[in-house]
Amino acid sequence: NNATGNEEIISKNYGISNNCSSTSHGSELFKSKAIENSFFKQIKIGFVDPTFTFAAYDHSFYLFYNISGSASETSNISKYANLLSSKVPQNPYDLRESDDILLHLKWLLPQSNIDFITDQDVHKGSLFSDTGGNLYDVLILSHQEYVTQREYDNLKKFVANGGILILLDGNVFYGEVKYDEITDKIALVKGHGWAFDGKSAWKSLAERWEEETSQWVGSNYLCCFGDDIIFRNNPFDAKHDEEQYVTNPKVKILLDYNATENKPNPRKFVVATYELEHDKGKVLTLGLYTDDLKGNQRFWRFFDSLLYQYALGK
Repeated sequence: NNATGNEEIISKNYGISNNCSSTSHGSELFKSKAIENSFFKQIKIGFVDPTFTFAAYDHSFYLFYNISGSASETSNISKYANLLSSKVPQNPYDLRESDDILLHLKWLLPQSNIDFITDQDVHKGSLFSDTGGNLYDVLILSHQEYVTQREYDNLKKFVANGGILILLDGNVFYGEVKYDEITDKIALVKGHGWAFDGKSAWKSLAERWEEETSQWVGSNYLCCFGDDIIFRNNPFDAKHDEEQYVTNPKVKILLDYNATENKPNPRKFVVATYELEHDKGKVLTLGLYTDDLKGNQRFWRFFDSLLYQYALGK
């Protein structure tokens, strides 16, 4: 009766019996040697803070987008183009959305090493050993809307090497930025509807690596707040925010949210939690914008079961 949701997941998913009486404390289950050996093995997890995206939102890119949004398709804009460069916040810990995830993971996987790393770290190749192997078993990304080409390539290499990449939020890998390690600044290169050469900007493509991302991640950015989208299968009471939609038929769907546009003649698309194998590794995409689900215990139990299955069961 006093068992936690996570104990229930372990019991149901892995057939481990709990011989405690209904009056005993559920935490006794965690003292089981079988659990310790099977599930609480030591793994290394890296949570990547989206520091480049923080910089883009820091009174920078979006001021330019709002000012210049009505420009013609052929316009070459230099006025206010300096807004497409931004210094990476010096204290990203003040901005990050993931402290609750860190605490939760440390509770869930007490024997594992869990590090916070940044976009700069991934850009510099800090995911890999001197021989090119992965230093982490699992990487967790949140709202990585803006990444460099090198960061994008390194994440793809991490999965190809056999790593598990978990994408918590939609709207990932949408825009390319370049990063200057000396000044610690980013600048837009292409994406989010614009391209920038350092002096002037012009209208361009929306999603920077759309086709490539579909191939190895399995989905693309769906839309934003102007569209009325509802989830007809909604176990977490999620609201439409920024989601991914499945664009690769090779994905294995784990939970389809049965998303639809709330209007006549709606578009057909699939928003789902799914897995996709890429070379030796795997991408696990939640599909929703899960930052909105903080404190949602049903979602946390679902997330925990995914970690047990994919991170600990590999």
